Amino acid sequence: MKVAVFSTKSYDRQFLEPANANFGHELVFFEPQLNRDTAVLAAGFPAICAFINDQLDAPTLEILAAHGTRLLALRSAGFNHVDLPVAAELGLTTVRVPAYSPYAVAEHTVGLMLTLNRKFHRAYYRVREGDFSINGLMGFDLHDRTVGIVGTGKIGQVVGQILKGFGCHILGYDVYPNEDFKALGGKYVQLPELFAESDIITLHCPLTHETHYLIDESAIAQMKPGVMLINTSRGALVDTNAAIEGLKSRKIGYLGLDVYERESDLFFEDMSDEIIQDDEFERLLTFPNVIVTAHQAFFTSNALQNIAETTLSNISDFEQGRHCPNEISAKQKTKTPA
Repeated sequence: MKVAVFSTKSYDRQFLEPANANFGHELVFFEPQLNRDTAVLAAGFPAICAFINDQLDAPTLEILAAHGTRLLALRSAGFNHVDLPVAAELGLTTVRVPAYSPYAVAEHTVGLMLTLNRKFHRAYYRVREGDFSINGLMGFDLHDRTVGIVGTGKIGQVVGQILKGFGCHILGYDVYPNEDFKALGGKYVQLPELFAESDIITLHCPLTHETHYLIDESAIAQMKPGVMLINTSRGALVDTNAAIEGLKSRKIGYLGLDVYERESDLFFEDMSDEIIQDDEFERLLTFPNVIVTAHQAFFTSNALQNIAETTLSNISDFEQGRHCPNEISAKQKTKTPA
């Protein structure tokens, strides 16, 4: 099947091309993001392959459908960037990669916690400059701390497993409780209790209308003073303005982000020679207790291999008329990102 692959980086080709030897699709790689301005590049392609910052809104989908596209193959778990009802109306099938490596995201999550707590990043630069003082680098024991995990699917469950090894107390919130999370010793509570009791809060839920700005001014007000907040899920779960105010008031003592609500204009690109126009993002970077990584939590060789193989298998299912277990319906909502 002829497939237009958008938002292509060298690492995408590195994994998609070898994996395709087992499937035989015709992959054509495009560096630009997919949106209403670039959709015409897919003219004549029955399938497109999109990533998280591609914009599959109604105008884009209408252009794709008008030029012969029938399949939207997402190489991601989340699909909040796709207008699913419009896709269904246009006769477009949407498939995704529901699970690639929960360990990749979970381990990055805990890495952010450890770095913020023990200030590895600051110590690294200090020692390189010949400064061996340790003033300002004090952290705290994770042992016996309470961690609230919002979203206890595969990723949240693995985060819980890792943190139990540190001796943490684990609270969870999810509209779909996970028996395996309970078996770890995790205790389910409502969000107000999780906010109030947790020393660390980490987000692992999908972005929906209900979870948009889940962490807002009201939520932050319910949290412990000096709370650590981690988001490796979707950027718009956190109201950036509210987070900035929380940092200024010291209600938020540590903030670790691998995602950002307006990341599509920044992440996955080299902006080092540019003047970044996003004032809120730039403000975040001024805080010494904030770490931002550019949506790399998923970025392991294991995950990229699984993404490539599942994406190509999804395309083959569609091409050969088989039922694809990873097809998304117009009304579907994810339980948790995987």
